[in-house]
Parts: sequence; C-alpha cells; structure tokens
Amino acid sequence: MDHIMEALGARIYIKDGKVVKVEDLKLNYCPLFEKHRGIKRITKEEIIKNIEFRIKDFGLFTKNRKVIEKNYIVPFGASEILMSALKRKILDCAVIVSDCAGTVITSNPYLVQGLCGRISGIIKTTPIMEVIEKIEKAGGVVLDKKTAEINQVKGVKKAIELGYKKIGVTVTNSNDAKKCKCYESEDIKILTFGVHLTGIKEIEGFDLVTACASKKVRELRPKAQLGKTIPIFALTDFGKEILLERVKDLDNILITIEDLPKLSDNQPNPLL
Repeated sequence: MDHIMEALGARIYIKDGKVVKVEDLKLNYCPLFEKHRGIKRITKEEIIKNIEFRIKDFGLFTKNRKVIEKNYIVPFGASEILMSALKRKILDCAVIVSDCAGTVITSNPYLVQGLCGRISGIIKTTPIMEVIEKIEKAGGVVLDKKTAEINQVKGVKKAIELGYKKIGVTVTNSNDAKKCKCYESEDIKILTFGVHLTGIKEIEGFDLVTACASKKVRELRPKAQLGKTIPIFALTDFGKEILLERVKDLDNILITIEDLPKLSDNQPNPLL
C-alpha cells in the first residue's frame, strides 16, 4: 500500500491517489468534523468522502500536493501552534511528518502549516519526488528521500546536526517523546508535542498534547488549556509558553483562571 493514515478513528489505506480500504473504525462521532464538514455520524462512507475531499482539494498523497499554507484550518491545532512558535522565533525549527515525504525538518512556519494542517496520523507513506522537491524548495529537509521514513527521533538528531537549538517535534507515543527529550542539553531545548493520541495508555515526556478522542488525556491536570471540545493541554512551562504564543495570533480570546481540565459537553464518542 502506498500510504496509510489514521483519521476519524479509523485506519485508511490509499493507493494511486484513491482510498482503497477503511478498517478498524473506533469512533461514532467527532465534534470537530461535525463543525467543519457536517459529519454527524462517522461511517466508512463518510470517511472515504472526507479523505477524497482532502485529496481533491489539497492534493494529499499525490504529486499535486500543496505544501504551503498561510491560513489556519482550526484556531489551535498542532500545526497552527507550531506555525506561531516559528513565526515568533520561540522555536528554531519543527520536526514533522508529511505524506509523500515522511519526517521533515523545517524552519518555515508556512511549510509546517501546509504539510500538517490537513493530514491526520500518517502511519506509512511512499516518497513522491515532485512533492519532496516542493518541500526542499520551501526550505524543508526530508530525513530520507528514498524511503520517506517516519522517524521523529532521527529527525530531532538531524535537526541538531543542522544547527538548530530550539526544536519542536510531533510524536505519537511516550517512548518517542522521552527519546527526543534525551537530546536536551544546556544549548538544546526540545518541545515534544503529542499528536494523534486516541487510545494512548502512557503519557510521559510530553510538553503539549492534543486530546483527540483520548479518555486518558482528558484525565490529566494541565498547566494551561486551549479549547474545551478537543483541547490542547500544556503539561510543562515550556508547553504553556508555546500555547501563549499561539494566543497572540488569535482574536476574541477570553483568558481566565479555572480548575483544569475544563471540558464542554460535546466530546468525541466513544472516548478511548
């Protein structure tokens, strides 16, 4: 299979720019997709329709892939938060994952938004050279152009070799988060951003986490929180600093002191 992605609580297989299989459905409902795409109940048919929309609209998984985006998709998703941190020089670079390229290192905030704003959890991808060339032209470094390897720990090591000191990295599990943190020193600071955490069992080593449809994440006591439906939690002071940088790029902000987490009644179903 060319590409495998987890989205809307399912595993999706894509070949030649087409969805060929959807399996392992876990969710019935996601408030984010109801708000933005009008999906009231998650089914295989709705998932296929959504992914095919992304392929047609933004070229995901094809040589037509758009890689630069200056507008935000949601107010405070992972890509939007990293974009603001890079724009404001709080981070030097981000280590991210993209379809068609795998692990990518970049200091370009709009490349981060372009590559990550419309994808979900990429499990496996196949290199497409036309996309890799676009990424490189926009200031991205692809970890392995021949294989499109997804390896965030290697990506952090490569970022340090390239001379970056303040590095944000997206990771999907605690083990990788802790390995990335091992690269910290007096000169090197690593922000670990936990993404696609539905069903996660261990939460250690993260500075920031997305709640996704995770029951365990919603049981945390964060230092700061953005959003109440599918919130972003800051678990460390560094994570809190990064969240506040994103807030500076938004309007209609209410800042108050609350016992956290503070969640709305409209949550994904079921929580895993």
